[in-house]
Amino acid sequence: MKELFLREINDQNTLKAMKAVDRKHFVPEKLQAIAYSDSALPIGQGQSISQPYIVAYMTSTVKAGDCRKVLEIGTGSGYQTAILAELAREVFTIEIIHNLGIKAKSTLERLGYKNIHFKIADGYKGWKEMAPFDAIVVTAAIQDTPPDLLDQLAENGRMIIPLGAAGNTQYLVLIEKKTGRFSYKRKLAVRFVPFTRTESEDK
Repeated sequence: MKELFLREINDQNTLKAMKAVDRKHFVPEKLQAIAYSDSALPIGQGQSISQPYIVAYMTSTVKAGDCRKVLEIGTGSGYQTAILAELAREVFTIEIIHNLGIKAKSTLERLGYKNIHFKIADGYKGWKEMAPFDAIVVTAAIQDTPPDLLDQLAENGRMIIPLGAAGNTQYLVLIEKKTGRFSYKRKLAVRFVPFTRTESEDK
């Protein structure tokens, strides 16, 4: 497996997970030649696989290696899911686009992951029956943090979410919950695909 360029990421748990997961399994066949590039790549249906640096950054920021339960909103290719599954005891991942969710599930099961739980649904409302979560990783940009996700964050939990409108500047924001209160820290400027909702929920 070719080495990924991860810049200043120094969390050893995250680096170990990134080395354990081969990105080529999650990249379309026609893009295999650039599977290890530090760039986002299209995976179809208007979605993309995030650049390795951003995956590593989000993973280390929520301290996934210290987590028992992690919720991921936006399974996409399943790459971020796999990284989280290398570190957390259980990963719960939600994808709204049926075909992408089924393909990612097939890929991850073929690779032998047993600690990932899948759901095809609108991730805006999270996964209430499995809450609380020690960490929540949101992989699509939205203007405001979904209140249900805040409710499902455990005490001392951490959420990383790209906030901002499509086409405008977005920022990864770290949200931490301590003594029932939330703190917000703006981190990196980023560009994510927009958060997708079902038509019934949009109305």
